[in-house]
Amino acid sequence: MTLPIERARTRKPITWLTVIGVILLPVVIGGILVAALYNPTERLSEMTAAIVNNDEPVTINDQVTPLGRQLTAGLVEGSDDLASNLTWVVSNTSDAAEGLADGTYQAVVTIPENFSAAATSGGQAIGGTGTPEQATISVSTPPDARIVDDAISAQVTQAAASVMGSTISSATLDNVFLGFTTLGDQLGSAADGAHQLADGARQAADGAAALPSGAAQLADGATGIATGAGSLGSGLDTIASGISQSSSGATQLAGGVRQVVAGVGDPQLVNAANTAAAEASTSASQTAALAASVGGVAQTSGGLSATLGDLSAQCSASGGSAQFCSELADAAGVAASTAGAAGAAAGDAVTAARSAGTASGYAGPTASGIQTLTTQTSAGLTEIANQTDALASGLGQLASGTTRSADGARALESGASQLADGATQLSTGAGTLATGVSTLADGTSSLADGLTTAASSLPSYTDSEAQNLADVVSNPVTADGAGTSLFGASAVPLLATLALWVGGLASFIALQAVTRRALASRRPSALLALRSFAPGALIGLLQGLAVAAVVQSAASYSWADWWAFAGIAALTGVAFAAVNQALVALLRGFGRWVAALVAVLVVATGVVSTIPGWLAGIAGFMPTAPAYDAMLGALAGAGGIGAGIAGLVIWTVMSLAVTMIVVTRKRSIAVRDLVATSAVPA
Repeated sequence: MTLPIERARTRKPITWLTVIGVILLPVVIGGILVAALYNPTERLSEMTAAIVNNDEPVTINDQVTPLGRQLTAGLVEGSDDLASNLTWVVSNTSDAAEGLADGTYQAVVTIPENFSAAATSGGQAIGGTGTPEQATISVSTPPDARIVDDAISAQVTQAAASVMGSTISSATLDNVFLGFTTLGDQLGSAADGAHQLADGARQAADGAAALPSGAAQLADGATGIATGAGSLGSGLDTIASGISQSSSGATQLAGGVRQVVAGVGDPQLVNAANTAAAEASTSASQTAALAASVGGVAQTSGGLSATLGDLSAQCSASGGSAQFCSELADAAGVAASTAGAAGAAAGDAVTAARSAGTASGYAGPTASGIQTLTTQTSAGLTEIANQTDALASGLGQLASGTTRSADGARALESGASQLADGATQLSTGAGTLATGVSTLADGTSSLADGLTTAASSLPSYTDSEAQNLADVVSNPVTADGAGTSLFGASAVPLLATLALWVGGLASFIALQAVTRRALASRRPSALLALRSFAPGALIGLLQGLAVAAVVQSAASYSWADWWAFAGIAALTGVAFAAVNQALVALLRGFGRWVAALVAVLVVATGVVSTIPGWLAGIAGFMPTAPAYDAMLGALAGAGGIGAGIAGLVIWTVMSLAVTMIVVTRKRSIAVRDLVATSAVPA
């Protein structure tokens, strides 16, 4: 069945089959493009990728860490859990290469041998060992891969690697933040210890400050000991001299007794006996006094020895030098020896005093009863003489011991002088020590304050706080609202615009843009132009509605959005019909070439934003620009619907005006053309 519509480039009439074919052309084009390109991530499972895991696990803190195996498991498990993931196959190097060559695999992901070591090197470097190294995985695709296959493979593997890197970074930072808490606790403990050390140092400084006074007192006491020991030595010398005289007197007494023995019966015996009695009494008195003096010396030396012993015991505790303490102990020993010698001398003096008393007792009766003695044997007098000789010998030994005591007292004087000098040095050193210990206390207190400040300045985290903070720091920025479709929300408007433009071009490849009856017709040019436009406009309207139906079946938009989109698509089909009619009417075959070029520019300028500026400028002036903007506004809420509809109306009116002008021009003919057509051969 034919229609009263003129066909382009032939006089054959248009049939319904031609009209239906022209209407369905953009539907077929749009359906194919939408089915093939719209939201390809939903069909990623149709792509097969191989994983080659060459990773060698590492051991950290006695725990095996196979990060390559974990990444492989994450990719494979992700393909089961998510529909928008590739189909992964665990393979080896040779099989992956063969599969990539014969088309079995569309991509091959290779995990290198040092993946685990490199991925964990950052944490090891933070711990002070090793050098940080970035872990790298490689993605290979065949040379004959589809245009977007590389981008899809890289996007999926980079996402997996990013998740793995975030996990590793989170674990590392978790340990770092918990390390802050541990370090703060340790610094707090160190600060407490430093405060205790400062307190002890202050106590030591107070003790050291008191030490110079004690050392000065020790020096004064040692000086007094030296003076007393000197006096003791002089006194002992005097005592030794007196004892020596007593010994001489006892010897003389023994000689006198022997003279008595020899001169018994001599008239002068009575006088000699009286003289001997007087001398014996004097000797007894002197010997008793000597015994008392020597006893006093022994007591004084004993007290001096005890005092020096106490000073020697306090010397080390007071911080005195080892040499000084040793000399003080030697002086105590000398004093003790002197006390012993003086005690022995006192014992000898007592014995001598008793002997002298005995002699005096003998001498008295001798004087009073000399007459009776003359009748006695000389044996008794001889015994007296012998005892008196023993007394002289004891007094000689006492004199010798007293002399040694005097030497010991002088040695004590020398030691006490050295003790005084050492105590003076101790006082000076103790003052310096007190200053140093005070400085130590101040420095330790400053250290404790610094440690306390450092401990309070370091953050402290619980396990959960450290984990949350590590998660945020390892992945500080996230993107909400980013779609998973590689073409985004503009894919459908772009494909619909392209399909309807091709449909408009197809309409006026089949239809006549300007009626052939323009020259002979008496109707107005505008009516003739609209009559040629009407079939194309109707076809464009139907094309727009059909494309909208195909889009809805693929994308399932809300009905409110779809009705707006369908109306804009119908208007776009009508506008594109008007523009393509004008191009063909004005430029004929070249107009169809220009229309094909516009279709190419729609694709070239609508896929990516990195096009050159001049090309983007051209795209803004094309009749497809308002259609794309209006459709995008209807489906994505981007606005611009009103401006897009206005642009489509303007392009439609302008195109009809151009077609009317062309029709008007075709309704006139030059005389030469008329002559040429009417000329007949002679």
